[in-house]
Amino acid sequence: MLMPKKVKFRKQQRGRMTGKAWRGSTLSFGEFGLKAMRCGWVTNRQIEAARIAMTRFIKRGGKVWIRVFPDKPITKKPPETRMGKGKGAPEAWVVVIKPGRILFEMEGVTVATATEAMRLAAMKLSVPTKFISRNQPEVVAKAKEA
Repeated sequence: MLMPKKVKFRKQQRGRMTGKAWRGSTLSFGEFGLKAMRCGWVTNRQIEAARIAMTRFIKRGGKVWIRVFPDKPITKKPPETRMGKGKGAPEAWVVVIKPGRILFEMEGVTVATATEAMRLAAMKLSVPTKFISRNQPEVVAKAKEA
């Protein structure tokens, strides 16, 4: 699972998810990508599940880049605990996703293979996404509906 080796503070506040992603919103490495259409949190487990789904489908052909890293700790209090007594312990790591952010990139496979692999990966994520291509902007298929 992805998680930081070391952080300055163990617990963070929740924050806000407004605005668009200006950084990380264009394809940098591969030919095909998976772009987020709405804001949300994506956990380290979702990223790992999506990566496994993609690499299994392309049968270790081509190359996959993960463009996001979960560096925000999410805390949770134990079940059946009364209010008060401080903030809960860190449970999971998430990445804050804004609309337009590229989540995964891929190259070295055909368009059909990349589309299906990204569709399988999109099913594992909690944000709606869209398949994008560097060479053919008209080859844009919806990977996941809301």
